[in-house]
Amino acid sequence: MTVPTATTQSGARAPWALRGAGVVLAVAFAFPGLYVVWRNLSTDADPIGLLGSSRTLAPLGRTLQLAVLVSAASAAIGTALAWLTTRTDVPLRRLWRTLLPIPLVFPTFIGAAAFIRTLNPGGLANDLLNSIGIERTFELRGLFGAWLVLTLFTYPYVYLPVAARLQRLAGSLEESARVLGDTPGQTFRRIVLPQITSAILAGTLLVFLYTISDFGAVQLMRYDTLTRAINTNYLARPSVAFALSLLLLLLAVAVVIGERTVTRSSTHAGSARSTRLVQYRLGAWRWPSAALVVLVALLAVGAPLVAMLDWAGDGIIRATRDGRPLTVDAGKVFEAARHTLESSVLAALAAVAAVLPIALLVGRYRSRSGSFSHAIVIGSFALPGILIALALRFWTLRSGFAGELFSDSKALLIFAYVVRFGSLAMGITLVAVQSVPDRFHDVGATLGAGRLRRFKTIDLPLMAPGLLAAVGLVLLSTMKELPISLLIAPIGYQTLTTRIFSSFEESFVAEAGIMAVVLVAMSGVLSWFLVLRRAEHR
Repeated sequence: MTVPTATTQSGARAPWALRGAGVVLAVAFAFPGLYVVWRNLSTDADPIGLLGSSRTLAPLGRTLQLAVLVSAASAAIGTALAWLTTRTDVPLRRLWRTLLPIPLVFPTFIGAAAFIRTLNPGGLANDLLNSIGIERTFELRGLFGAWLVLTLFTYPYVYLPVAARLQRLAGSLEESARVLGDTPGQTFRRIVLPQITSAILAGTLLVFLYTISDFGAVQLMRYDTLTRAINTNYLARPSVAFALSLLLLLLAVAVVIGERTVTRSSTHAGSARSTRLVQYRLGAWRWPSAALVVLVALLAVGAPLVAMLDWAGDGIIRATRDGRPLTVDAGKVFEAARHTLESSVLAALAAVAAVLPIALLVGRYRSRSGSFSHAIVIGSFALPGILIALALRFWTLRSGFAGELFSDSKALLIFAYVVRFGSLAMGITLVAVQSVPDRFHDVGATLGAGRLRRFKTIDLPLMAPGLLAAVGLVLLSTMKELPISLLIAPIGYQTLTTRIFSSFEESFVAEAGIMAVVLVAMSGVLSWFLVLRRAEHR
């Protein structure tokens, strides 16, 4: 990343305390991955044999198959929706631009449970068909079920960057192509597609990484990928679990390297928003295109919402009218919501505090040690939640006093969240650091203010909007995290995600529905105040 000279102190040397903090933080972010590698090398079992056995290669093959299928489908759907809602006359475009990103609010395991309970025997769809005389039983499991759910809930990772890119393309080339006789399809293939390819690839790689690290959806769909196999083996066969974790780590690192390569090689010509976008009339394809948008919105937004409300309503009616109490009461729901919000806020604040020294090293001092630490933090994005949880859980069991000190503690849970989502905060925090003009520091130094005083009176007020945005992004991501919450949370410290997942696993659907409504409502409100509303006022 090129740092503007107007905002960097190119001649100043970073304080030794800041450089030391950067190195310590880099080691902390790298620790779970390094521990997985060390455990594979130090195990009594044959690590090469484990990596080449069917117990590890079979889940790897299923993981790759699922990730490729989900990535291809998400790329196609996300690109098509971005094109239709930004550059065509499809009806209700503004409504769809608001609704289509909503699936990011749902944890994938809630989506999986919604489809399982709606389509499988005894679900809403089968009941509806039976009521009109059609006796047809659906069964949504395995590869197809995992593919459907993950596609519907990850396509926004492609849709959002492609839509943003389409809104910033200069229209002159497209207009010239149309004047020369190209059809809309030819114009898209020859002019538009080459300019949005980098956005499509970057989003698709994120979908691939998300798919290989997903645990909740594949667990409920009973599809044995690497994450599910790790969870199955980590207690009974730890050596197998660590071999699977190493494969998952290597696969995720390869994807991140690919994503960084695409990002660096992409061109940003025409990044300024065009004042005149070319709009295409769909003609006879207008209503079929609208049907596609409606279908995706119904499946990805409507279906899970209806399912959750149905479960929650059924549970409330059952408890109030029939006198059959639920397994959770208002107090337990409130407690889980409080734990969720508490741990998410602490993790978000800790994550921004952890990446800020590294952002200062990179954005202000252009330190080499800062660049190294920055690369480590960004690379931690490749660490799936279940891998971090496994590494920290076994570290506490094997490290004597230190392990006893942190075992079953909220501090370990927050640390795991920070490692998992610190990379999300890094980019925004670095931009915030670079937004402070260097001349302000020169004036402060001239007036006799020391580094600490300049940081408190100049940096923090100017960086506050960016730092708050980073806090919001980490907070929303932490609220949906499942594997870390399941494996690392202290005994009795249950969050909404762990309670919802356990309720689904134990077939307490009404209870899960009530808590899922609470979680999605919390995520939706926070998304509005921390992300959407801020974007509208820019």
